[in-house]
Amino acid sequence: MTKSGAEKKRVRRAATHNGTRDPNDTPPKKQSTGKDVFQLFADKVRDHKELESRWAILQETRVEYFRGKDFVGFLRSHPELKDVLGSDTGFEVEDIANALLRKNLLVRCDRVVKTVRPGKKKLSTWPAHLEIFPDQVFSENDAFFAWTFVKRRPLWQTVLSFLWPVATLAICLFPVFPHQLKLIVLYSCAGILLLIMSLLLVRSVIFGALWIILGKRVWFFPNILAEEATLSELFQFWPTKDEGEQPKWTARLTYAIGAVLVIVLLRHHAPDEAARARYHKRVSNIIDDVLEWSPRLALSGMMEKQPTVVNETQNNHSGDGSKTAAEEVTVAEDMNVDSSSAGHVSDDIGDEGSDNHI
Repeated sequence: MTKSGAEKKRVRRAATHNGTRDPNDTPPKKQSTGKDVFQLFADKVRDHKELESRWAILQETRVEYFRGKDFVGFLRSHPELKDVLGSDTGFEVEDIANALLRKNLLVRCDRVVKTVRPGKKKLSTWPAHLEIFPDQVFSENDAFFAWTFVKRRPLWQTVLSFLWPVATLAICLFPVFPHQLKLIVLYSCAGILLLIMSLLLVRSVIFGALWIILGKRVWFFPNILAEEATLSELFQFWPTKDEGEQPKWTARLTYAIGAVLVIVLLRHHAPDEAARARYHKRVSNIIDDVLEWSPRLALSGMMEKQPTVVNETQNNHSGDGSKTAAEEVTVAEDMNVDSSSAGHVSDDIGDEGSDNHI
């Protein structure tokens, strides 16, 4: 028999009075809400710009990670983020991090390279390669934590994913662009390429000069060639702190002499004005061919190269007619020759007869 409503209420009161709770009476809505709030909390923390994070390779997978001490300082500076947790707002930072670890929203990692590299004073602050740490417990001391869930894609990334095929198709149709549009695309690409090459050259010259003169490693735009950098980190202007040992003066002197020799050799073997003019003319001709090309010119060129097709039947008829006419002319000439020869023979006979009569 099933229990009545009054009996169920008495059982619940008794369980509450005894300090125990029936696991079957736990509302399922609250359980799902507990899972959702930590996921929402993780989304808000990950999207926040003040939590410093980097990208690294974890078991051949690119992940975003942060340091334990940065997580503690971030939550102490922004306690309002705990309001998302609802009734769990009284948790400490370690309790929240351990809850995220238990729900597989985070995974604790450790650096792969655990020894100081030659020429360095200490280990890298943000390692590029990580491995999973055996003990999945939160810690502040040299501990790294990677997000395990896929980050929500912003709207601009979705729009950009739809625009990529359009851009690819436009690049393929460049030969049929109008002439003015071709000029815009050509000079824009050339300007961007020149800007990138000039930037790399200037930062290399500044680095070499400061390294030779002061012995300091100073790279402006330090992440411009980094593969695992975000868009904001890519255009970071100020250099990072030099953590390496100062180079010896003998090495700096050697590199200085080598740089001077390279500059002298390049200056000595530089092309003359005539060679530069020939190269410029050749490049200009190639660019003009690209810019002036059009489907109409291509079709006209194909028509000119196409061989002339002649009707074979007409050729045969015309050949037969010319052959017949030639044969007729030959027969007529033969007949004229025969008649003329016959006339000459008769004249000769007549002359002989007259001579005999005399």
